[in-house]
Amino acid sequence: MVKRWRTSDVLMDTFIYGSLAILSFLSLYPFWNAIVIAFNQGSDTALGGLTFWPRAFTLDNFKVILSDTRFFNAMGISLARTIVGTFFSIFFTALLAYGLSKRGIVGRNVYMMIAIFTMYFQGGLIPTYLWLRELGMFNNFWVLFVPFLVTVWNMIVFRTFFQQIPAGLEESAKMDGCTNYGVFFRVVIPLSGPVIATLSLFQAVFFWNEWFNAGIYINNTNLLPVQNYLVNLINSNSSQEMLAELSNVPGGAGDAVNRSITPKSLQMTALIVVSMPIIMVYPFVQKFFVKGVLIGSLKE
Repeated sequence: MVKRWRTSDVLMDTFIYGSLAILSFLSLYPFWNAIVIAFNQGSDTALGGLTFWPRAFTLDNFKVILSDTRFFNAMGISLARTIVGTFFSIFFTALLAYGLSKRGIVGRNVYMMIAIFTMYFQGGLIPTYLWLRELGMFNNFWVLFVPFLVTVWNMIVFRTFFQQIPAGLEESAKMDGCTNYGVFFRVVIPLSGPVIATLSLFQAVFFWNEWFNAGIYINNTNLLPVQNYLVNLINSNSSQEMLAELSNVPGGAGDAVNRSITPKSLQMTALIVVSMPIIMVYPFVQKFFVKGVLIGSLKE
């Protein structure tokens, strides 16, 4: 049987897909334009009119960025922070959520109210600054992720998911001799793959992009993550100083500077290089998104 399309259906489909196409273009074009600028000579970019394709293709911008040892040091700090911070944040958040998902916990509602209160009201910048100073976390790698070990929103998502796990599974495990920790690690965690993958990605993106705390609590340039490197590079003075330093280096970097590298081309190149690692992670966890975002929306 041939399906007949009504005029109203065709118009509605055209409007929906057309709107989605326009929104997709508006969302993706700035990133694409940054890629075009990164692969184009800086002096040519300054002339304007650069849209979809490089007019004067070059790899010199990448040579300059990749010849800077500070960039690789910052990348290493960001990778270590993202991996270690995400692991411990998900672990402690899931552990807290599992405890608060049990109805027999004394004062469970009080603990939940306290946790939710901290989600809306915080101590403020100055008290947090004094608190971290007293803990000895200034110019310390730990300050990059310890203040974010427990995220209340993630805890609520974990708690909702844990409440949907059939109680019979945990009871069976306890009858076989499992303790509460045994149930958590051997039963609950293996069943929580979608929520762990989804929240881990969100937390990893946060740790990768976060730069404000590092700018406040870290003065040692060797401990600054790559986002702070990018922030410093966006400052035109820092870009000019970097170009001046690299122009004195014999070989590739110095030659690249002589071929009209500009601060803007460096900024766009650094932006692309910094964004690629976290973008490459998305395809591997995409299959968990549908399950993860629907957590708590359906009940058996």
